[in-house]
This record gives sequence, C-alpha cells and structure tokens, in this order.
Amino acid sequence: MSNTRIAAVDVGNDSIKALFGELEYELNIPNIVARDTEDRPVIGIEELDSKNPLDGIHIKVHSPALKENNAIYRVGNLATKSSNATELDPGSAKSEEDQTLVMLFATLALDAVKEETAEIFPRAKNVIDANYTLGTGLPLREVKEGKDAGYRSKLVGSVHQVEFLVTPKYQGLKVNIKFNEVKIYPEGFAAYINLVMDNQLKIINKDLIDKRILIQDIGGLSTDIAVIKNRNVDDDKAQGFNLGVSESLEAIREEIRTKHGVELDSRRDVVEIITRKNDRNHIMVKGSRTSVHDITDRILLELAKKEYRLLRNVWQKNSQTEICYFVGGGANVLKEYLKTLNNNLDGYNIEFFEDEKESIWMMANAYYKLITDFVRKTEKPKAVKEPVKN
Repeated sequence: MSNTRIAAVDVGNDSIKALFGELEYELNIPNIVARDTEDRPVIGIEELDSKNPLDGIHIKVHSPALKENNAIYRVGNLATKSSNATELDPGSAKSEEDQTLVMLFATLALDAVKEETAEIFPRAKNVIDANYTLGTGLPLREVKEGKDAGYRSKLVGSVHQVEFLVTPKYQGLKVNIKFNEVKIYPEGFAAYINLVMDNQLKIINKDLIDKRILIQDIGGLSTDIAVIKNRNVDDDKAQGFNLGVSESLEAIREEIRTKHGVELDSRRDVVEIITRKNDRNHIMVKGSRTSVHDITDRILLELAKKEYRLLRNVWQKNSQTEICYFVGGGANVLKEYLKTLNNNLDGYNIEFFEDEKESIWMMANAYYKLITDFVRKTEKPKAVKEPVKN
C-alpha cells in the first residue's frame, strides 16, 4: 500500500521514541500529559508559527480505544509546565493506560502533519487521513499475561482522531489515524534482535548469536530479563518485574524540593541531572551551584541493589549464561552503581552500552527492524504469486 507509512514506536515511561518511513524522521517526546481546556491562553507569543510545535503540543483526542474520550491534553514539554501533569505510575500496566494511547496517537499525528508527509497521506482542507503499519512493544510481564492481544485490538479496526488546538504551525489541523497492521513485540526479545541484527535483519554480531545471554531491560516502571538460548527467547525462563527507576526518580525530585526548595518539572529533569556530562549531580540553588550527590547516591544505590538481586536470581536459575546486557534508560541511570556492585560482589560478565543514545533508542530501533522485515515478507509473496494465477 503506497499510502501506508511504517512507524516504530517505543512508548517508554520516560519518553516516546519513534522512527518513521525510511528512517528519515525521528521523534523523542517526554511521556507526560496534562488535562486541559480548549482555550489555552498563549502568553507572549506574537507569531505562533515561529515556535517549535514540539514545545506546544495541545490536542484533543477522539478514539473508541480511550476510557476518557474527547479529552484535551497538553503533551510533552508543554505538560511539564502544568500543575496537574501526570507521568505513568509504578504498578500500572502500559497496555491499559489512556496515557500510553494518547502519547502514541500524538506522536503519529505529529509525523502525519509534517509538510514532507503530505505526498503520502491525502489531505482535504484541514483533515489528514493517515495510515500506519505500526511496530511497537510491551513489557514482557504484560505479554506473558496476554495483554498484547487486547492492546492490539484497541488499535486496529478503528479511526483515532487527533485535533491540534493551540499548537504552533498545526493549529486547526485534524489527523485521522488508521492502522493497516499492528505488531506488538515483547521488549526483551526486541532488545536481542537489536543486538545481533542490522536494519536488513542480517546478522552483525556472530559472536553473540549462539551464546546464552541475559538481557536486563530497566525501564521506568518495569524490569524485563530476557533469557536467550538457541537463538530464541525462552518464554518460560524470561521474567518481568514490577521494578523500575520512576519511583526512585520521584523520591530524588521530592527530596530536592524538601531540602533545597527547588521544584523540578519532571522525572526527566532528574535524569538530566544524574546523567549529564558536566556538572553531574549538581543543581542551581538561588544562583549557586549545589551538589545533590548525597541524595542521588543513596536512593539510586538502593535501587541498584534491588536490580542486582534480580540479576543474581535469574542467573542462578540459568547458570550456563555467558553474558548479561543491561539496556534501557534505567540501565543508563544505574550504570555506575551496578558496575560498582558487580565488582565488589559476584563479578558477573555484564555489559552496558557506553553510547547513551544507542541504549535509549534500542527498543525503537528493534521495532523498526522487525516491522520493516514483516512488511518485506508480506509484500514479496504477492509480487511472485500474481503472475502464476494468470
């Protein structure tokens, strides 16, 4: 279908990472929403069009998949400035939250309204009809509980509309989103695909292909440990846990507010303080550079110990494991603490991705590889079979 566009979307608990088309467009939006009203005041903006749409995502979402239909939201950077902003709560199921869908639809709509996408999707006045072949994923725990089927059925067979309200450049545009196909992959399996294969699904890491591997994917709300042997994910041995970095980031944010009187907009601001290259673990308090090392070290070391315990338990049950890869945004935050614990304790063969972007984008890259491979395989047989019928 020429007017179907490939989208690979990782709805991460910290942010959404999305890749589109022939990898010519990518989006990274904080996973934060705030309920709002239609007449959002635009303060001090003379020229709405001159601003970046990603800093002013203000939308109304209509979809039969939502529990709360036709609600208005501020999304991403704009939501961080709201007093009622919400981030996903620990213990919540990604597949069952309206916020997951709102973020997914907003991301696709932002791709569909771009001028460069106009030749793919038909436009009638201010309405764009967008058709996507979507590759996305869910935590292993939710896939094992069969929640992927319910999530997929919410998406396919319906039209989901995103209306841009007070959004720079796109105000007044409506996007009708339909899905030609939706593939939902377990996150641990996706990480394995990304480790061993390139975009054409050619094996790039021969050393790993027949090894027994663990992949510990630390997210905001959950940790998945995939067990790989004989080139397959062992579904019985793989485990998902209700443990992620969000609660710890929230605790750091709260302690900084209590101790220093500094209000950080979101968990993402905390991540920035912990992981940036310069002035790591420092904030500005009344204009003075102030260390928050004591707060971050105490809280993150506690979490790292819990994550390490999970690794130890799974490794004991899979004693012939050769290496464990830590992936995901949470692994990036806990990297130094986990390395220190491992050096002082068991000394497992563990590996991190030193390239921060590679670790954070790993899931989106994997979904892209898998969904493009699916499209290739479904298109090829048709081309071969048609002449035979004649």
